[in-house]
Amino acid sequence: MFRNYIKIALRNLTKHKAFSFINITGVAVGLACFLLIALYVRDELSYDRYNTNVDRIYRISRTFLSSQGSASLKLAQIAPPFGPLIKQDFPEAEQVVRTLNNGGLLRYGEHAFNEQDMFFAEHNLFKVFDVQFVSGNPDQALVNPFSILFSRPMAEKYFGRENPIGKTVRLDNQYDLTVTGVYEPLPAQAHVHPQFLLSFSTLNDPRIYGAEGLRTNWSNNAFNTYVLLKAGASPQRMEAALPAFQDKHMGAGEGSKPSTWSVLNLQNVAAIHLHSHTDSEVEPTGDIRYVYLFSAIGLFILLIACINYMNLATARSAGRAREVGMRKVVGALRSQLISQFLSESVIVVLFALGVAVVLVMLCLPALNSFTHKQLDFNQLVDPVFLSILIGITLLTGLVAGSYPAFFLTSFRPLGVLKGQITAAVRTGTLRQTLVITQFAIAVALIISTAVVYNQMTYIQDYRLGFQKDQVLLLPDIGDSTTNYETFKQQLTETGVVGEVGRSSRIPSGRLLDSYDAAAQKGDSLAPITVNLRRLQIDYDFIPAYQIGMVAGRNFSRSFSTDTSMIVLNETAVRLLGWTPQQAIGKSFRYGPTKGQIIGVTKDYHFESLHQKVGAIAMVMSTKNLNWLSVPIKGNVPAGVKRVEAVWKRFFPQRPFDYQFLDERFGRLYALEQTQQTLFTVFASVAILISCLGLFGLSMFMAEQRTKEIGVRKVLGASVSSLVALLSQDFLKLVGIAILIASPVAGWAMAQWLDSFAYHTSLSVWVFALAAVLAVGIALLTISFQSLKAALMNPVKSLRSE
Repeated sequence: MFRNYIKIALRNLTKHKAFSFINITGVAVGLACFLLIALYVRDELSYDRYNTNVDRIYRISRTFLSSQGSASLKLAQIAPPFGPLIKQDFPEAEQVVRTLNNGGLLRYGEHAFNEQDMFFAEHNLFKVFDVQFVSGNPDQALVNPFSILFSRPMAEKYFGRENPIGKTVRLDNQYDLTVTGVYEPLPAQAHVHPQFLLSFSTLNDPRIYGAEGLRTNWSNNAFNTYVLLKAGASPQRMEAALPAFQDKHMGAGEGSKPSTWSVLNLQNVAAIHLHSHTDSEVEPTGDIRYVYLFSAIGLFILLIACINYMNLATARSAGRAREVGMRKVVGALRSQLISQFLSESVIVVLFALGVAVVLVMLCLPALNSFTHKQLDFNQLVDPVFLSILIGITLLTGLVAGSYPAFFLTSFRPLGVLKGQITAAVRTGTLRQTLVITQFAIAVALIISTAVVYNQMTYIQDYRLGFQKDQVLLLPDIGDSTTNYETFKQQLTETGVVGEVGRSSRIPSGRLLDSYDAAAQKGDSLAPITVNLRRLQIDYDFIPAYQIGMVAGRNFSRSFSTDTSMIVLNETAVRLLGWTPQQAIGKSFRYGPTKGQIIGVTKDYHFESLHQKVGAIAMVMSTKNLNWLSVPIKGNVPAGVKRVEAVWKRFFPQRPFDYQFLDERFGRLYALEQTQQTLFTVFASVAILISCLGLFGLSMFMAEQRTKEIGVRKVLGASVSSLVALLSQDFLKLVGIAILIASPVAGWAMAQWLDSFAYHTSLSVWVFALAAVLAVGIALLTISFQSLKAALMNPVKSLRSE
C-alpha cells in the first residue's frame, strides 16, 4: 500500500510540473532559511557550554548605585581584593580565579606585534575552565612570575616550527617573559578569547601593579573574577550574603555602608553572552532578544512555505475530485485516503529538504561572513540536531498536507459528481485567511527592514559634536625616553596633520572611570550626587576634536595652574544646577584634583547612541594617556604614510598599528548592521515564497475561470477589465494583510527603537512604502497569469461547450 502511495505521489508530481516546482521551491527555501537560522540560534545558545563544570562557574560583577538607588554603572569586572577574600569567607567557593586584560608590545627576535588579547591569569585558571594544552604542565605553567602561555596560532606566528617552551620573549621592551606552555585557542563559543596568558603573580612587581595594590585597591574595577561553586552549593544563598561581605571588608565610606552604593552579583558564565548587558564586557556580547526574534522569523518563513503548499494543494483538489470519488466508490476508507495525501505531502517535503540542504551549503559562507561566526554544515549531522531536523521535516509535511487531506476526503461521492467540491474550492475561506497570514508576515518584515535601515542612516548622519572623520588613532608611546612634544612637532611639520591630542580614553569607547566630587556651596565645598565620568586629556585634545566651548576656555600651557583645573560638559553643569556661565570660576574637587572650573564644552557623544550623553569631567594629565588622536588633512593614504615615516623615526622598534575613529564608531553598531542585512534577506525570502504561492493560485484560478473569461470576451469585455476582475480578489487579501501587519510591526519596531537613547521616529513613509511594495509585487505576480488568461483566444476556451 505504501509503495502505491509513493507511486501515485510521484505521478502527480510529474503530471503537474509547474505546481510541483512551486511547491518544492517554496518549501525548500523555507526549510533552508529555517535551517540557517537554527544553526545561528544553536551557536548563540551554546556559548561557554564547552566547560565541564559550566553549571557551577559564575562571574562576579559589580553595579554602582546612584543616590536614588538606581544603577549608574554596571561593570563585568570587580576590584582585585575581592577574589582572595571571597575564597576565604565562602566555604562553598571551591575555586576563585582572577584575570586582568592587558595589551602590549610583544617581541621575539625579529617578530614584534602590538597584541591586545593578553590576560594575566591566576595559576588555578585551568581548574575552573576547560583548556586543552598542546605542551606544558597546566598545574605549574602560571605559578612563577614572568611566565607566559601562547595559544597555538600565536606560537606558530612567533616561533614557526620551533619548540617555544623555555624561550624568552620581551614585553613592552621592558620585561622578559619565559614561555611555559602552549594551549589550543578557546572555542568560538566562548565569552573571552585570550591569545596569551601571563602569570598573575607577575602583577606583584611594583613596576607593573604591586602586591599592595592587589590587596587594597577597591576602586580599580578591572579584574574578571570567577567562582567555581562546590557541587550542590546555592548561588542564590551566596549572592544574598555578598552585601554583608562587602560591608565587612570595605568598611564605611562617605558616611554609608558600601553595600548601599555598590552591589556584587553572581552570573553563570553560560548566561554572559546573551543575558549580560554590563558597560564593560571583555568582548562584544549577543542579545537573547535577537535569538527570539530570528527564531520567530525562521518559524514564520517555514509557516509561509506550509501555507503555500496548503493553498495550492487545496486549490488543486477540484482536479482530483473524480479520483477521490472513484476511490470511495470502490471501497477506499477515508483514513486510507488521508494517509495517501499525507504521504504525498511528506514526499514533497523530503524532496524539498534535499534542495534545502544544498541551499544551506551554498549560503553558509555568506552567513558566516556577515555574522562573523564559524557555523559548520557538519553541525547538522549532530545526533540531537539531526533528530530535531527529521522531526521538523515530518511535522512540516504533515502540517502542510493536513488540511488538503482532510478537505479532499470530507466530500461524499455524490457531491463530488455534482461539482460541490469545485464551488468549495472557489470560496475557500481558509485559503483566503492563509494568504492574508503569509502576506501579513511579509509586510511586517518589510516594515521592520525599512525602520532598521532608517535608524542606521540616522546614526550615520547624526552630529556627534566633534570631528570623527579622518582621525587616525595611535596607541600611546608610553616611552619616557622620548620627548612627546618633539614627536608632536614632527607630526605637525608634515603639513598633513592638525592638532594632535592625547587622552585616557577615545570616543567610541566607554567612559567607565569616575571619582567622588565636591562643588562650591557658599564658602565651602559640599559633596555632590552627580556621577561624573572622568576623562584625562592633554592641552590639545579639545581642539584636535574641534569640540566647541560654551563658556570659559580650554586648558592652556600659558597657565601653570591648569594642571589642577577642571573642564565640564554641558550635561554635567546642568545636573549640578548651574548655567555654563555660573559654573566658571567655581571651586571644585574631583578625586585628587582640587581647583576651579575653567571651561564648559558643548555636549558631545563620546559613547554610542545607545547611551545618553553623560556628565563628563575633563582633567589635565600627562600620565595614563593611552591614545594619540591625529586628525589627517587632505588625502588620507598620503597622510598616513607621512605619519608612519615620523613614527618609524622615533619608534623604529614599534610596529605602526593604527585605527580610524569612524571605523570604530561603525563597529559599535555591527549588531544592528547584521540585523539590517538579515531582515532584508528574510523579508525578500518571505516575499519570494508568498509570490510563488500567489503565482500558483492565480494560475489555478485563471484555469478555473477560462470559460468565464471566454464568455466575457465574446460579450465585449476589455483586457484591462478582465485583468482587474482576476486581480481584485487577491489584492483585497493583500490590503487586509497590510492593515493587520502595520500596527503590529509598528509596535514591535517602536520597542526596538527605544533601545537607542537617540533614534528616529516611526515615519508614515515606512508604512506607505511597505504597502506600495506589497501591492506592487502582488500585482506583478498576479498580472502575468491574468494577462495570459485575458489575451487567450475565446474560441479555444469555448470550443468544448
